[in-house]
Amino acid sequence: MLLPWSEIETVLLDMDGTLLDLHFDNYFWLEYLPHCYCEAYKVSYSQAKALIDQECKKVQGTLNWYCLDYWTKLLGLPIIELKQDIANRIQWRKNTELFLARINEMGKQVVLITNAHPSSLALKKSKVNLDPWFDTILSAHEYGYPKESQIFWARLQQQICFNPEKTLFIDDSLSVLKSAQEYKIKFIYSVLEPDTQQKSQKNNHEFGIIKDYADCF
Repeated sequence: MLLPWSEIETVLLDMDGTLLDLHFDNYFWLEYLPHCYCEAYKVSYSQAKALIDQECKKVQGTLNWYCLDYWTKLLGLPIIELKQDIANRIQWRKNTELFLARINEMGKQVVLITNAHPSSLALKKSKVNLDPWFDTILSAHEYGYPKESQIFWARLQQQICFNPEKTLFIDDSLSVLKSAQEYKIKFIYSVLEPDTQQKSQKNNHEFGIIKDYADCF
């Protein structure tokens, strides 16, 4: 699926599930964290999982959903240290570095925009070499609003001066993709199977879907 590169000046890229395999994050929140909680508080695994799921639903779509400080205080667990325990699971998606190399060769403005907490971003950067590929790397926490908010996009545009009509955005979250669409970003794509170890996943068919980054050229 060749993308209309001649019409694109800026490439905005999500991190987790888009550049990096979402397996690390899914495993941490859905399996490892409940296990740590039940050990710390002597409750059953099912009770721990139900509690965390319930708390996640309360803040989904807000910056707290992504905030490690919020979860550390709420659960009374050292979240960043627990993430470090399983950091060996952090890895690139297939052909991501090839994709990043090609768009850099084209001279595009390449920007990473993530809702991830700065501590989570730092952990990912310690495991995969993100810095060389991007003109700018931004956490939504710098703005105080997640990508689901139109305020995020307005502040981003003020900072990096992109033209929505000439911008490509790739993300794995439907709510974020819709927010970008509302902001009139022209070229919007989702990715197939953000977590490569979960084969039956809901995909965002409202937008173009990228299966393999090597197919974009």
